[in-house]
Amino acid sequence: RRLVERGVRFVELIDVGSNSNWDSHGNMADHERLAKNVDQPMAGLIRDLKQRGMLERTLVVWTTEFGRMPTFQAGASGRDHNPSGFTAWMMGAGVNAPFEYGATDEFGYHAVEKIVHVRDLHATMLHLLGIDHNRFSVEYQGLDTKLTGVEPATPIEALFA
Repeated sequence: RRLVERGVRFVELIDVGSNSNWDSHGNMADHERLAKNVDQPMAGLIRDLKQRGMLERTLVVWTTEFGRMPTFQAGASGRDHNPSGFTAWMMGAGVNAPFEYGATDEFGYHAVEKIVHVRDLHATMLHLLGIDHNRFSVEYQGLDTKLTGVEPATPIEALFA
């Protein structure tokens, strides 16, 4: 919060460690301990931003680079990575909240409704920050590479308040 108050435009917090981090292939029950470490600080950050009138102009995103399989790995109590369905949440900066968008199959394996590609998620976040992802590009190895990649990206307008 203090960084944002002082004008820092982008702050990224990553909750990882050299061991016992969120990449729990061996023990999914460890997520309970990890959640206890971040739930109150995240709630406090959101409360502070809201109380100070900063949430309207601050985008808060909680996400990961992949989901988790709905089944245990062989011989372990953990789960493998799932690139086919995962959850992210956003608030502030013009996000329509509370709001759900998309769904996985009943098994939790594949996204099946309102599927969002990561480039569209990035385009959405950039739009909420007031940045047109199509205006910024760099030629790289003969490709016109934008902030969201080389393929077309579309912000998810249903998420905008």
